[in-house]
Amino acid sequence: MQFHFSATAGSLGSSAVRDILKITQGKEIISLAGGLPGEELFPVEAVREAYGQALSGSTAALQYGLTEGYLPLREAVAARLSSQGIAAAADNMLLTTGSQQAIDLLCKILLDPGDAVLVEAPTYLAALQVLGSYRAAIHTVASDEDGMLPEHLEEQLRTHRPKLLYAVPTFNNPSGATWSRERREQTVALCRKYGVLILEDNPYGEIAFDETPGAYPPALAAIERENDGDSCVVYTGTFSKIVAPALRTGWAIGPQEVIRVMAKAKQAADLHSSAIDQRALHELLLSFDLDGHIRRISREYYSRMKLLSGELSARGWNDYREPRGGMFLWLKLPAGIQTAQLLPLAVEQGVAFVPGEVFYAARPLTSAMRLNFTHTPPAQIPLAVQRLEQALALYEQLAHGSLPLS
Repeated sequence: MQFHFSATAGSLGSSAVRDILKITQGKEIISLAGGLPGEELFPVEAVREAYGQALSGSTAALQYGLTEGYLPLREAVAARLSSQGIAAAADNMLLTTGSQQAIDLLCKILLDPGDAVLVEAPTYLAALQVLGSYRAAIHTVASDEDGMLPEHLEEQLRTHRPKLLYAVPTFNNPSGATWSRERREQTVALCRKYGVLILEDNPYGEIAFDETPGAYPPALAAIERENDGDSCVVYTGTFSKIVAPALRTGWAIGPQEVIRVMAKAKQAADLHSSAIDQRALHELLLSFDLDGHIRRISREYYSRMKLLSGELSARGWNDYREPRGGMFLWLKLPAGIQTAQLLPLAVEQGVAFVPGEVFYAARPLTSAMRLNFTHTPPAQIPLAVQRLEQALALYEQLAHGSLPLS
């Protein structure tokens, strides 16, 4: 039978990260590819007890729930966000199946084919997938370690009149960069000037390596609150990185009208996210020291990042900046090296990474790679880098013709 798929289906791309995870599954490969937290750091006992509490004395946890999400959990998340300076309340929040769904729902209600969207370079691969699935016209804003360059941002705003700006300003995926406060303020001011909605994606922001109060600039959503005006920011986050990914619970907060329409779209998608997961998370927040847990995993991830950084530097690979938090290190190899071609050789040697080119909407940097340091146990990080070095040596031998191509 011949199947006639829609234009939307034709615009769906495969995730490079998911594809890499498939080829490494069940093999003796050290993966620096996926954005996975360290499994041995999951609060297993606390989660088990939370589910027990959610199921004790009531069958409501197994019933259908509100599309907007379990109200006590929304209130608890709102309280956490309010303590971070973000204007959050249960009535301007939607609980979603991970923050990925929040990105999808906002794009679904906002974008028609051909609508312009601005993104960083590089930016989150899965966000590019979502934008592509809605056939948006994706335009890149020149960026550096401090964030989007305001002059180019205004030029792109004026030229393309976008509906949306998507950004990961804190511990960017994949670059690890953290925007300065000045760039955040400039971005918010320019988007307000041109009437453009900002989607601020912040799945990593609490995995912070510097515990000094005030060490990091506030979220765009918090800066917008300081303007005391109608918000132009939809802010999304998740429990995936700070508790466990399998709980698949994220949130979106923003202008009530936007959240209301997103809720309608969610009704059509899945009615509501898992009710029992939401109730268990609420129980976890009541009984578990989540902030203490976040500090513990952040310290461990910092240690792993420093170990990876030291191994790279020891081999003369110094074209990177150590991230101030999050899960990724962005390594640039010498110009001319194609990391997409290097990957199969690396897998043969027993290590995986994500080639940098998949994180660009246009004009990719083909000599870069994203390395995850949170999932690999510390004892395996030196071996992973050693295998990467072996793969690069093979690549260079093939490139110079000293080894046969097959």
